[in-house]
Amino acid sequence: MRRQRIYIEGIVQGVGFRPFVFQLACRLQVAGWVRNDSRGVTIEAEADAAVLTDLVNALQVEKPPLATITRLTVSELPVTGARAFVILESCSDLANRVQVPADAAVCSDCLAELFNPADRRFRYPFINCTNCGPRFTIVTGIPYDRSLTTMAGFTMCPPCLAEYRDPASRRFHAQPNACPECGPRLSWDDGNTRQLPGDPLTECARLLRTGAIVAVKGLGGYQLAVDATNGAAVRELRRRKQRDEKPFAVMAGDLAAIEQFAVVSAAEARLLAGVERPIVLLEKRPDFLLAEAVAPRNRYVGVMLPCTPLHHLLLEHDFLALVMTSANLSDEPIVYQEGEARHRLAGVADAWLGNDRPIHTRADDSVARVLGGRALLLRRARGYVPRAIALPGEQLPVLAVGAELKNTVCLTRGDRAFLSQHLGDLQNAETYAAFTTAIGQQQELLGITPLAVAHDLHPDYLSTRYAREASGLPTVGVQHHHAHLASCLAENGWVGPAIGVIFDGLGYGDDGTLWGGEFLVGDLQGFDRAGHFRPVPLPGGDLAARQPWRMALSYLQATYGEELPALPFLTTVAAEELALVRQALTKGINAPLASSCGRLFDAVAALLGVRSVASFEGQAAMELEMLADPAARSAYPFALKMADGVLVFDPRPLVRALVDAVIGGEEPAVCAGRFHVTLAELVRQVCLVLRARREINTVVLSGGVYQNALLTALVRERLERAGFSVLTHSLVPPNDGGIALGQAAVAGQRLGVRDQE
Repeated sequence: MRRQRIYIEGIVQGVGFRPFVFQLACRLQVAGWVRNDSRGVTIEAEADAAVLTDLVNALQVEKPPLATITRLTVSELPVTGARAFVILESCSDLANRVQVPADAAVCSDCLAELFNPADRRFRYPFINCTNCGPRFTIVTGIPYDRSLTTMAGFTMCPPCLAEYRDPASRRFHAQPNACPECGPRLSWDDGNTRQLPGDPLTECARLLRTGAIVAVKGLGGYQLAVDATNGAAVRELRRRKQRDEKPFAVMAGDLAAIEQFAVVSAAEARLLAGVERPIVLLEKRPDFLLAEAVAPRNRYVGVMLPCTPLHHLLLEHDFLALVMTSANLSDEPIVYQEGEARHRLAGVADAWLGNDRPIHTRADDSVARVLGGRALLLRRARGYVPRAIALPGEQLPVLAVGAELKNTVCLTRGDRAFLSQHLGDLQNAETYAAFTTAIGQQQELLGITPLAVAHDLHPDYLSTRYAREASGLPTVGVQHHHAHLASCLAENGWVGPAIGVIFDGLGYGDDGTLWGGEFLVGDLQGFDRAGHFRPVPLPGGDLAARQPWRMALSYLQATYGEELPALPFLTTVAAEELALVRQALTKGINAPLASSCGRLFDAVAALLGVRSVASFEGQAAMELEMLADPAARSAYPFALKMADGVLVFDPRPLVRALVDAVIGGEEPAVCAGRFHVTLAELVRQVCLVLRARREINTVVLSGGVYQNALLTALVRERLERAGFSVLTHSLVPPNDGGIALGQAAVAGQRLGVRDQE
């Protein structure tokens, strides 16, 4: 007979882990106890040695579906002669290492009850159990018990309390447990808190069928819903939301419904149906049955399956799909608090489907696509946060405050990093307020006190100013593209060295200039700039990203001088404005130099007549990808030169070839496809040179440009054929949403390691 203490860290609270342990111990005839604490779960188990070995193995193999074990340790204890196994009350300690579970989509067992007329929770919109329901968005503190959630104000009725206390029940210690008698209730009003008549769900569906816009309170904030087949309703939503062309996400009831308007592969079906329920980018069918205004000028549409019981109940009213977009005005964060929602959405929604369960932490929908057979997160939020990301090694606790656009923040503890939910663009005052709130919430919820704060080098980023002026902590500056490299290294558990092919819009270089088409050689400690795109002026600075014709003009002037070829896009710009920009380029007025791959995409989009003015960030590049013929195989010419030991890509031969193709009548789709092939061939050639010079065979692909599935596939194919090991992102966005992880990993390496226990 032996007695062991088994200590488990990870996502093991709020996911049915203790009743699982209890039932497992009873099955194996193990005596002892299990309890939650602020660090995870502790088990004391007494049985024969072979039985204890079986117990430890079963804990890891048979764990509940939402549980994740990141650490399991076993130590010996004196035998006590215990005869029974019990579940003890939760306790707290000062270590505060618990990992709060993410929100999870309603499970199949709860769905069966939801639509069972004989069940006491029949059609109850807040049904949940230990295997599903709200978690992260309702937690107010740790340990994860009901008193520290926004369910604290709902007193369970006797039947619910009996379930909650029964280790054999699927609802044992399910903190959001409730029923129609004791739990949250729906509300249905006109936006001025005046209650509307009728059953909320029935009336909401009726109003949606008339073309109305309804604000729906979801898990992590409010959503705006309209019938996705009603073009007039979708266009009106765009007008009210001030969102001209950026695609909307839609929600459909099941895969059969989705397959009526989109192509779904097996990998995409698995991603759609996962407990995280992200928005997944799917290729439209030729006979796209939804309103074209849902995703104009786009081959793809963002689709999700229902996440909550409420969504399931709404979609049973014969909707092919509903637009279900974040309830906010353009560029603002999703609204999640009642008063804020009423104020920010006044005049946007015609009616409100709300409820009285408070949301503590805002969380937008996650966005993903399948690339190379696996998921690639483009926006990491609901369903994935606050899952930990394993770091290559232990490090000091650090706060990283991310970039200016697509901001996230990151906290580290030991060998784990906790990347926050997507927060948005900090240039918006509301988003900056959400940024500071998220930092406080993450520190409190995770119990982490950082010793330093990592930030971008750009002095004007609001996140940089926060780090230097408001954090009160020692700071570690991390170059933007090095952070991209480090983010991908950390996600893949690789410290380096590696060749980093980092393509994005713009980032502040360590020489004070703007970078964006970078070939780095480095690791988590540091890097060398081994190659880059030839810099060209950005006429108007940030304005160049919103008006791609400016970048096209810059590249034309850099290639041809004053005698420009006659291209159609030039006729779309007012003569006076064109003359002013040309003068600014010639004199270098408000035209900083930048080696940006993203801006080259913009320029090519304008040259080909795809997009001269953008209504949202990345639109021109996205539409160029949508246009590109994937069957294109031949590259355009380009120049690659060595200057002071650094490889420089000169795009001027490429620009000449593109102009000749346009004037010669080559199809724009073929031109766009060949442009993608050209960049892929450039990457291959540069990596071959760097491998020969540096003896490094690992290549990292990171930066916002790698949201482009066509380019990423072409680059990866060529590199792997050349024998390279290629690291890409999956659960961390390649765009600036992953920057904070890279900053944290670099800062941790530079600061060193201490004993974390």
